[in-house]
Amino acid sequence: MSLSTIGIIGIILLLIGLFSRMPVGFVMALLGLAGFSYVVNFDAGLNLLARDVWDTFSSYGLTVIPLFVFMGQLAYQSGISRRLYHAAHVIVGNRPGGLAMATIGACAGFSAISGSTNATAATMATVTIPEMRRRKYDPGLATGTVAAGGSLGILIPPSVIFIVYGILTEQSIGKLFAAGILPGLLLCSLFFLTIYLRVRKHPELAPPGPKTTWKRKIRSFTGVVETLVLFAMVMGGLFFGVFTPTEAAAAGAFLTLVIALLRRQLTWQGFVQSLSDTTKISCMVMVIVTGAVVFGHFMAITRVPFDLAGWVGSLPLPPHVVLGLIILVYLVGGCFMDALAMIMLTVPIFYPVVMALGFDPIWFGVIIVLVTEMGVITPPVGVNVYVVHGVARDVPLETIFRGVLPMLLAMLICNLLLILFPQIALFLPGLMK
Repeated sequence: MSLSTIGIIGIILLLIGLFSRMPVGFVMALLGLAGFSYVVNFDAGLNLLARDVWDTFSSYGLTVIPLFVFMGQLAYQSGISRRLYHAAHVIVGNRPGGLAMATIGACAGFSAISGSTNATAATMATVTIPEMRRRKYDPGLATGTVAAGGSLGILIPPSVIFIVYGILTEQSIGKLFAAGILPGLLLCSLFFLTIYLRVRKHPELAPPGPKTTWKRKIRSFTGVVETLVLFAMVMGGLFFGVFTPTEAAAAGAFLTLVIALLRRQLTWQGFVQSLSDTTKISCMVMVIVTGAVVFGHFMAITRVPFDLAGWVGSLPLPPHVVLGLIILVYLVGGCFMDALAMIMLTVPIFYPVVMALGFDPIWFGVIIVLVTEMGVITPPVGVNVYVVHGVARDVPLETIFRGVLPMLLAMLICNLLLILFPQIALFLPGLMK
C-alpha cells in the first residue's frame, strides 16, 4: 500500500470519527499515532506523541490563548458586555431594527476583547435577547442576529483562530490581527445594511424604539470607553511593535482586571468563574491543537499535502478558480465541523497549495477565517445557533437558522469583496513594522 493511499485512508477515518461526535482533538491524536506507527513503527509513534504533547503544552507562543480567553472572561464577569449593549442601544435603538443593530455593534465591541465566537454569542444572547423580546422583535430576527453577530469573535482581533493559523503557518500573529480589523468593520456594516433592508421591507419584524436626545447619546459613550482603551492598547501595542502577541494578551488581561476592580463590579465568585471557564476553554483548544499537530506529522510522512499541492498546481485552471474550489471545501466542511477543527485539519493541506498559486498568506488567513465564520451559523452543526438556542430554549432551531440566512448572504458578499479587493485585508498589515 502506497504512502498516499495510507494518508487518504487516514483522512477518511478522521471524517468518520468527527461525524461520530468523538472529541476532535482525541480523534486526530489517535489517528495520527496509529498512522505514524503503521508507516514507521510503534516506538516511533509513541515518541512522536510524547514530543508533540510536550512541545504544544510548553509552547510560549500558545500562552497567548489562555491570556486572551481570560481577558474576555473578565470582561463578561465585570459587566463590560452589558455596558456596550446599553451604549449601542441608546445610540441606534430608535432606528428601524435599531436593537438588532445595537446587538451587532455590541458583539463587535465584545469580540475586540474576547476572541471567541462561542463566548461572544453566549454573552450577547444573555444580554440582548430578553430586551429584544420585550420590544416585540421577531424571534427569528432577534436570535439570528445574535448568532451571526457572535461569529465576529473569530474575525475581529484578538482571535483564537488567527492565533492558531499564525502558529500553523509561521505567519505574524500581529499582522493577522491587523488584517482582520477592516474586514471585521466591513462585515459589521453589511450586517447593519442587511437588518435595515429587512426591517424596511417588513416593519413588523422590529418595532422602532423611543427616540433619545443627543445629550443622552453622547453620555452613553462612557460605556464604550473602556472597550476602546483595551482595544487601542492591545492592537496599538502590536501595530507599533511595542508588544509581542503574548505580552499584548497579558497587558490586556491585566488592564481588564484593573478596570473591573476600579468599577467594583467583579465579585470574588465572578473572578473564580473567570479562571474556571478560562481553564476549560484553553484546555479544549490546546488538546485540539495537539491532536492536529500529531495528525499533521502523520500527513507529512505520507506526503499527501505536498502531492495535493503539486497536483492542484499542475491543473490547467486559473488560480482564482482553484481558490474558489478551496473556499467551497471550507463552506461545505464548515457545515459539519467546528471552526477551529476545520482550520486545524485543512490548513496543513491547503496552505502549500495556496502558496504555490502565489496568494498572500495573510490575506488567505482572513479569507478562510471569514469562510469558517460562516460555518458557525450554517446548518446542520452551526455551533453558534446551538449556543443561542441554549439561551432561548423556547425558540425552535429552524427559526434561528432561518434568521441567520440573510446574514450568510452578507458574509458571502464580504468574501467576494475581499477576493476582488485584497487590500481591504492587507492595507493595515502593510503599515506595520
